[in-house]
Amino acid sequence: MRGPAGTGTTGTTDKRGPGEQARQARPVRLGARSTAALALVSLIGAAAFCWPLLAAHGSAVAAHSTDAPWLFAALLPLLVAVVIATVADTGMDAKAVAMLGMLAAAGAALRPLGAGTAGIEPMFFLMVLSGRVLGPGFGFALGSLTMFASALLTGGVGPWMPFQMLAMGWVTMGAGLLPGPHTLRGRAELALLAGYGALSAVAYGTVMNLQGWPYIGGLASGIAYDPHAALATNLARFTTYCLTTSMGWDLPRAALTAVLSFTLGPPILRALRRATRRAAFAAPASFAPPPADAP
Repeated sequence: MRGPAGTGTTGTTDKRGPGEQARQARPVRLGARSTAALALVSLIGAAAFCWPLLAAHGSAVAAHSTDAPWLFAALLPLLVAVVIATVADTGMDAKAVAMLGMLAAAGAALRPLGAGTAGIEPMFFLMVLSGRVLGPGFGFALGSLTMFASALLTGGVGPWMPFQMLAMGWVTMGAGLLPGPHTLRGRAELALLAGYGALSAVAYGTVMNLQGWPYIGGLASGIAYDPHAALATNLARFTTYCLTTSMGWDLPRAALTAVLSFTLGPPILRALRRATRRAAFAAPASFAPPPADAP
């Protein structure tokens, strides 16, 4: 029986360092095409979220403030699907697809546990840990698909869902871009992940507020988006909107994500890294003839 490709015979020791082994264990390596697709959809997504603050006074976008959210809601799922297809086409094999499905199902099952009560959403910490181990390309696909699956599971399908998919894709992708993925371990890594998890939980709530803010219209004139107001006025309205409507959810979500990252992070990180090592995503297939003495 032959050992892993390049070792020759059974029992040969793999002389790669732990950092190199970890790098090769990642299921998706972003190439030029997939990186360009991620960058493009992120730019369009940023415009989809931030258009109320970016639209100039009296512009055509501001004049169609009631139509723009629906246009982006129809456009974003197509773009996210293209990115996921591009990422998969550049190196996601059957083992990576299986892991993607398993983690997306686990995340979708975790989300309803808190039912959104006071920001109790335990799926965030799993997305952060998974993105850390499996990398940004896999992370974007995982975050987007997890949010899609959870929306179907909880009946939360609506114009907000594409924005949730993109925002969660950013959260999980960002975890894969954190420094020291192959060298930082122990409490330092847990502190990094807990801090990132807390910040990303608040950032997620903030960008989702941007998505829903134009819909409130005249329901609350003091904090509603005004297409005829200046940027400073709308920015002050949006800040007030965030403080009065969502901070009570965003801060508990951030605290829960940080606590779970510290307490449950070590065993889950070990399990994910062990699974990626055993899956040997980057190991090329090697075929050899049977030994001469084989029956």
